[in-house]
Amino acid sequence: MVGKRDPSSHRTPDQIKKLDRGYNATPEMKKKRAKNNAARALFANKGLVHKGDGKDVDHINPLRNGGGNTKGNLRVLSQKENRGWERK
Repeated sequence: MVGKRDPSSHRTPDQIKKLDRGYNATPEMKKKRAKNNAARALFANKGLVHKGDGKDVDHINPLRNGGGNTKGNLRVLSQKENRGWERK
């Protein structure tokens, strides 16, 4: 039986559960997600980003390359600018 797809992610509930049990549940991904959430919270407290505003907090030196959440390594970009490198 195929579940109804979520329009925002285009995945069925079963596919989402599978991701949550697998790749998204690894300790590395949990740490990365926590750092990204902390960076966003830092800028939200300063009033630079708001929920649903279409902006991302970008790490100039990415976390995967050893970058951190220091003030000098973070900037606000639109989602299109920040995620555009993924679309080729």
